[in-house]
Amino acid sequence: MIDIINKAKIGRYIRQKEGFKTFTPFNFPPKGGFVISSRLYKKHEEAIRLVGKLDGITRLLPDKDFFLFMFVKTDATYSSQIEGTKATLQDAVAAPVTEEKSRLYPDVDDITHYVEALNYGIKRTENLPISLRLIREIHEKLTTGARSTQHAYPGEFRRSQNWISGKTPADASFVPPAVNDMHKSLGDLEKFIHAGDDYPSLVKAGLIHAQFETIHPFTDGNGRTGRMLIAMFIHHAGLLELPVLYLSSYFKKHQKLYYQKLQNYHDEEADINGWLEFFLEGVAEIANSGIETCTKITVLRDRDFAKMQKLGKKSAASTLEIIRKLFGQPIVGVAEIIKWTGFSPQGAYNVIERLKDLKILEPLGDADYGQKYIYADYYEIFDDSFREKRKKKK
Repeated sequence: MIDIINKAKIGRYIRQKEGFKTFTPFNFPPKGGFVISSRLYKKHEEAIRLVGKLDGITRLLPDKDFFLFMFVKTDATYSSQIEGTKATLQDAVAAPVTEEKSRLYPDVDDITHYVEALNYGIKRTENLPISLRLIREIHEKLTTGARSTQHAYPGEFRRSQNWISGKTPADASFVPPAVNDMHKSLGDLEKFIHAGDDYPSLVKAGLIHAQFETIHPFTDGNGRTGRMLIAMFIHHAGLLELPVLYLSSYFKKHQKLYYQKLQNYHDEEADINGWLEFFLEGVAEIANSGIETCTKITVLRDRDFAKMQKLGKKSAASTLEIIRKLFGQPIVGVAEIIKWTGFSPQGAYNVIERLKDLKILEPLGDADYGQKYIYADYYEIFDDSFREKRKKKK
């Protein structure tokens, strides 16, 4: 039996007076709504089960605020890489403790803006519903002063036509709605976000992201803003107490397929089902990965806290506090230890030597001056490439 959901129409191409065609969305959601297939319901059930399991394990995590930093920074890195940013997660994590401006500084700056915008959005949802106003606010945080963003008009919906790929709308791979149609479609999307409907929550998250990308309401930053919107909706919907589920790594891993599924979604013969299956498979994969990550963090934390028993009472207390902060900033130098503890430079260096002896910190590179150190066993939980390189060295 053909999935009924595939018969829903999202919009059609309309020729503009300039000669090119724009994809103009119909009323959203379509009259009669989307009919969800049994196969899609099963995928949603598996995804929501794993999200619930992730929520349970994150509720038990101590020092939640420290751990959250790495989840957010990882998402920021992959989301920015989808848009062409070359900086790695290690570049992004090291940035706050690196004095010199590297050749990748503009790219790292992109990631930093993303982190600030996402943190702002998550915090803002505590007292402001997800709305066009909030979307404009996070876009403003994302693009204001960002070095690699061009003509973004921070926090403002576009006033002219944009397009994806191609030199002009005439040879573009996709041309979003004209400005007037864009505003009408944004209004529909905002109502859909707030509607008390019966759509499964993760299906709704997938529809919101795809519809936002279809509307493409900003001159720049649409992809990153739209991916933030997923995390904000899942958190705001109450599915996760701690916002630790971010799909950018999944989308980066399957980048060509991600673009193709979105392209198929906003087609006159829309493949909504194909997009939603891809989206729910991503939620399940990332939730499962998050569960494994949280388990590894807990085991590592218990192991390294147990090492403190070898230290005197005074040394143990100060070292424990440093380790807690390392969960939020796992790459450090002497200056960071001084800032965290108030120790003298020699005292901070002694702490680093102590943490090296305990096999908690190890040198990052072999600099003669300004040596940085990494909490490698923790950092590698988030960075597969770093873990593989480290294995080869051992």
